Amino acid sequence: MRVVLALTGVLMLAGAIPAAAAPAPQTLCQVADKRLNELSGLVSDGEHWYAINDGGTKMQVFVLDRECQVKDVLTDPTDPYDVEDLARGKDGTLWLSDTGDNRAQRETVALLELKPAGGPVVVHRLTYPDGPHDTEALVLDQSGTPFLVTKDLLGTSKVYQPSDPLAAPGPTKLEQVGTLRVHSTDTPGGPVGSFGSALITGGATSADGKVIALRTYTDAYLYAAPDGDVAAALQREPVRIPLPNEKQGEAIAFEPDGTLLSASEGVGEPVRAIKNATALVTPRAPAPKPGPAPQPAEQDAGGFPIIPAAVVAAVVVLGAWFLVARKRRRS
Repeated sequence: MRVVLALTGVLMLAGAIPAAAAPAPQTLCQVADKRLNELSGLVSDGEHWYAINDGGTKMQVFVLDRECQVKDVLTDPTDPYDVEDLARGKDGTLWLSDTGDNRAQRETVALLELKPAGGPVVVHRLTYPDGPHDTEALVLDQSGTPFLVTKDLLGTSKVYQPSDPLAAPGPTKLEQVGTLRVHSTDTPGGPVGSFGSALITGGATSADGKVIALRTYTDAYLYAAPDGDVAAALQREPVRIPLPNEKQGEAIAFEPDGTLLSASEGVGEPVRAIKNATALVTPRAPAPKPGPAPQPAEQDAGGFPIIPAAVVAAVVVLGAWFLVARKRRRS
């Protein structure tokens, strides 16, 4: 397993995305409440923050003020399996993404719908078309359609949306609408080193729906969605914003004014902000200057550039080194 991860890291580093010219995250406050020790999902209504813990056997949404103090806890008897992310609809509905599946064994996952006016939580069960996935990122488009982005250990995540209107309890079938790859970076932080910088751990949508954010343990990626099309946005090249030195960064959110928020699991960890983050995303690339058309890069069937020979050679050398070392240990 260690060798597979090492070789994967080599391939990802070969095409790392440069960081945006963004200001460093600024600490706003620290979450000291021991009840919120695994903060995994975060949203803002412009006045309060709403947060959820990773996993859990209780349906709980913590309501925080701007000093990270818990002012209320929204609860329901529903017993989730593994809640990972939180999103907020335009009408104030809170959506909990009960989609964690570390062992890839769940027959169904679920979205839990908590209406702003109160009342019981509505459970919407979902099924993948190609078997179980561990998913930690949920984003909504402006119509309220949910999109799930998997946390893939090999670096290529899949994007799904419901194929039909959500049923209660369902299940409703999901359909794959895209893939994306996040490359390893040298941003410090996270629980598993540079490998964790390629794992998708959370998602968010700006208030106007024109910027989509995904995050890893160490970095945020902002995608332009000028027409609000989430699936199309996630096929564009993103702007990377480093979020260094977060212990286990899984939460990301937008304020209504375009400020990007991030937070980590762990008691005493900060909520941090990057102001005007949405302004860092250019909806449309500038028109190219007249001149000879560049030769297109060769691509494989999946739409990714063919791996350079030097990288392939590095993989072969590493693999050979591992086999030799293993043989020596046995002898």
